[in-house]
Amino acid sequence: MAIPQLSHEQRLEALDKAAKVRRDRAQLRRDLKDGSIGIAEVVERAKTDPVAARLRVRAMLLALPGVGEIKADRLMEQAKISPNRRVGGLGVLQVRSLLDRLS
Repeated sequence: MAIPQLSHEQRLEALDKAAKVRRDRAQLRRDLKDGSIGIAEVVERAKTDPVAARLRVRAMLLALPGVGEIKADRLMEQAKISPNRRVGGLGVLQVRSLLDRLS
């Protein structure tokens, strides 16, 4: 399938949209880091917010205070979550497992 040809304006629009999504995702990680929101809120928000839904689970865990790479990987392994899984793709049991382990 060929890549569609975009006009200069369409390309700039796409770049602006992508930059906004990255800023919003970074803000979500900052909110997790400073404790203004928790994992349960991010998972709930992912049901309606595409920015939260597209956040990788590992990035979400790494944003939490006291969770480093080793602990994040261990939590994901224990909850049977693929390394590339996004928050919007988590199952009920995976969410429950993460919340139980982090409480």
